[in-house]
Amino acid sequence: MTESLQTDVLVIGSGIGGLYFAIHMADHAAVTIITKKESSTSNTNWAQGGIAATIESGDTAELHIEDTLGAGAGLCKHDMVAVMVEEGPQHIRRLMELGVQFTTSDHEQLHLGKEGGHSRSRIVHAQDFTGREVENALLARVNSHPNITLLEHHFAIELLTEHHLGIKTNDITCYGAYVLDSKQRKPKKILAKITIVASGGLGHVYQHTTNPDIATGDGVAMAYRAGAEIANMEFIQFHPTSLYHPKAKSFLISEAVRGFGGILKLKNGQEFMHKYDKRQNLAPRDIVARAIDSEIKKSGEECVFLDVTHIDPAKTREHFPNIYETCLQYGIDMTKEMIPVVPAAHYSCGGIRTDAMGRTTLNRLYACGESSCTGVHGANRLASNSLLEALVFAWRSFTDIREQLPALDNSMKFPDWDDSGTVNPEEWILVSHNKREAQGVMNDYVGIVRSDLRLQRAQRRIEFLKDETEAYYKKTKITTQILELR
Repeated sequence: MTESLQTDVLVIGSGIGGLYFAIHMADHAAVTIITKKESSTSNTNWAQGGIAATIESGDTAELHIEDTLGAGAGLCKHDMVAVMVEEGPQHIRRLMELGVQFTTSDHEQLHLGKEGGHSRSRIVHAQDFTGREVENALLARVNSHPNITLLEHHFAIELLTEHHLGIKTNDITCYGAYVLDSKQRKPKKILAKITIVASGGLGHVYQHTTNPDIATGDGVAMAYRAGAEIANMEFIQFHPTSLYHPKAKSFLISEAVRGFGGILKLKNGQEFMHKYDKRQNLAPRDIVARAIDSEIKKSGEECVFLDVTHIDPAKTREHFPNIYETCLQYGIDMTKEMIPVVPAAHYSCGGIRTDAMGRTTLNRLYACGESSCTGVHGANRLASNSLLEALVFAWRSFTDIREQLPALDNSMKFPDWDDSGTVNPEEWILVSHNKREAQGVMNDYVGIVRSDLRLQRAQRRIEFLKDETEAYYKKTKITTQILELR
């Protein structure tokens, strides 16, 4: 018999969006958060740069909006961008009230960094580990809140809808989710009045990514299978500068390093960004990533280099302690030698389509953060707008749900998870091989530069892998590995 749990609101994911939403929602309702690994294992925890916000007197919302629209290649939703930018500063204040300690200047004002694509210094940060600071502060609040239940190692399998009751309808409602308790290897069902997907990105669809290994796009795929609309999935942002080292796994060299004066160079020390954009090293990410990709292909080298050796070493160590120490672990003293870097899959600008309140196209299903698509990023996200978007629209979802929750119930009866006829997985090589093959196809054919021929070839191979994986899923007892591949 499948264990059944009930809650008012189910949050899938434990990054900034899910935690920020849960903290505020829990003052009004019972909240259950599920996360597929440890609670701190999220993309948020890896975010280095910061949060863009117009809080300095010389900056304006109009300038931030203009910068965002410019980076998005004309495909941003202007009204959604305006909402994000104009409401952003209040959430910086709320984070500070929740215990987040941002870096301050000599005058005890918030220190504001500058990153590529921004016309002003507006990046609020905690040295070069902003995400970790935010994640830890929010988790502390979550863990101390009596109205929040946090379930680690619980992997969402499928959203509960009428389809599980044999009812066919186009007006689909979400009533919670089937989840896998991966520690006990048992499926559960969680019934909820409202469900919000905040499960992060999908960087590990590619071979080379700045994301942690949990970023496999599970939430977006699950919502899509349930009938929710998704949008802009073709817009994958490649961060220009991930550390290139055989032992370095998914380590990002923050945009802020170039904002601080870092210069991209070839192996021989020659600069090249002036050939691609008048903003040179401070151009938006898509331009810089394509420039690096082009230079690598022309030179035949495996990487380019980011040079900060001309900057006062003490200031480099002060502003980027995490990057400095990590580079040292790999034998690179960034104050004395150039850092080898390559582009890597970094952020999905698409996801589950939502409106300005975080509502998806399914009733009672919301989404926020990287798993959502609000339209604010267009074809390319402006640096440090990701955490900002998550905060603004998580809060908006909270205010919308707070008003309607009293009128909802979760009394629907759903069947237990049916795994009759399935067998324990035996051929793990099939799962691991299909994962590597899918990553290789995405890397080779759906990377920074694409063509019709490459995409057609990728589609044929991915469809074959999808059919093979789905057949394996249906006859095998569920595991996290199969769910991630699916």
